[in-house]
Amino acid sequence: MTFCGEECCKNCSRLAECGGCEKCKGHPFGGSCIAERNTDFKELKVKIIDQINSLGLKNLEVDDLNLLTGNYVNLEYTLSTGSKVRFLNDSDIYLGNQIEIPGSERCLGVVANEDFILVCEYGCNGADPELILYKKINEQERTS
Repeated sequence: MTFCGEECCKNCSRLAECGGCEKCKGHPFGGSCIAERNTDFKELKVKIIDQINSLGLKNLEVDDLNLLTGNYVNLEYTLSTGSKVRFLNDSDIYLGNQIEIPGSERCLGVVANEDFILVCEYGCNGADPELILYKKINEQERTS
């Protein structure tokens, strides 16, 4: 059983590492889980989906978000200065999804939590990721 009612633990390939929600008390891999932190998780998820869909980015429309570990979605981006940077915590659990771009071998990826939405484009297996948008979610957006 999970704290939030989601079925993520039973489908997780890394379950043996953390032991599941009950064993790790909602802090898988030593990090923080968006579903465990929010008693209104299902409502929050719907709000974040609405915020993502209202961004107006071409090919970006989601109807669901999955709970994903940071180490799975924490891609390394090359900035215009040539420096490389990661924006996520590998130990945290985020909401995210992948959207195939029609007529392309590339995909859009979206990752979010209560504080931000990150949208990127990448090739097969996360190759050559490009940051499209990093948007902070302010308090008013969180509660509306």
